[in-house]
Amino acid sequence: MTTAEQQVRGLLSAAAVRERAHEMLDLAIAGEVGGWRVDLSRLDAAAEISARVTREQYPDLIIPFHARARHFVAGTPVLPEDPTERGRAAFDLVILSVLLDAGSGPGWRFVDPVSGGTYARSEGLAVASQRMVESGALEGAGAALAALTAGTLAGGFQVSPDNPLLGLEGRAALLRRLGSRVLERPDIFPGGRLGGLFDLIATRGSITAPAILELLLEALGPVWAGRLELHGVALGDCWRHPAIKRDDATDGLVPIHKLSQWLSYSLIEPLQESGVVVTDIDGLTGLAEYRNGGLFMDTGVLVLADPEDAGRAHDVSSPLIVAWRAMTVALLDRLAPLVRERLGVDAASFPLACMLEGGTWAAGRRLAAERRDGGGPPLNIISDGTVF
Repeated sequence: MTTAEQQVRGLLSAAAVRERAHEMLDLAIAGEVGGWRVDLSRLDAAAEISARVTREQYPDLIIPFHARARHFVAGTPVLPEDPTERGRAAFDLVILSVLLDAGSGPGWRFVDPVSGGTYARSEGLAVASQRMVESGALEGAGAALAALTAGTLAGGFQVSPDNPLLGLEGRAALLRRLGSRVLERPDIFPGGRLGGLFDLIATRGSITAPAILELLLEALGPVWAGRLELHGVALGDCWRHPAIKRDDATDGLVPIHKLSQWLSYSLIEPLQESGVVVTDIDGLTGLAEYRNGGLFMDTGVLVLADPEDAGRAHDVSSPLIVAWRAMTVALLDRLAPLVRERLGVDAASFPLACMLEGGTWAAGRRLAAERRDGGGPPLNIISDGTVF
């Protein structure tokens, strides 16, 4: 492995995400990140609403991790009784559901044929994917995924001209590439199935949360279309920003790995339920998505230098969006001790994953609903269905 490849591979970690996120925030505080101003005095406002929402949702402060399981609101998914097969099935469902959990757009809804309920956004995407998996229309076998059509996905997600889903073609293409990857890497996906990853981890008996992420980044790196690839390394959710400077192969690169970290958090519970010990959960970072990022914009921590940018459409690769997402990660680290102080808890009982679930994600959603019709993000982001 060349030195340049080693440097680039170093970006495939939660530690790299955290390091460069804090660097971006520090530069922005110093006025060296175009498009943004930072007002740290408003962090208290963000902490207040996050703590308040946490107490409303979880009065006893017994808070589960922020994980995809929270969004299966139409009933517990049906899983096998056998512990090993149950773990594999949980991995099938969670991996598929998380990878389909990019922003749906404000107009899409899913009417659940089982419960009769109507769901939107993350909950709607979760329930729709749950029902497709339970019906067998969406499965974790590599061959089936590799042959998945946008039409099949559209049918399962009830997509129509009157019920549009953002990035439908992008989502289907992502799952097809995922299927091909499963078939290419039987060392990571034994048996040619997504759930084979469960067997790979379970045989270890224990694993750190950052190691889960690194395994996922190795497994999933090539499935993301149109992303950076340097020195033979697929970098996934990693973007360029001129403020981040290095004198090596990683110059200007900002890793974020949002969906992969969301997936890492979401796989912890199935592993723990099977007896696998998962440690260093706070080694993962907060999630750079528009609910958390919106919280900081809507409370005035992050301010657009040009207010007109709020009405413009931005590609996810634009420096404005890259900086926003990176600073969101760093600000979540700064917010955590303020929220803990208000709730009277410590880091051991209230890790970052609990703050994301209890407060920041829900607080960001609440503020969005109060400020914008449809509760959308504070920025207009061009989405291909594989980032937010």
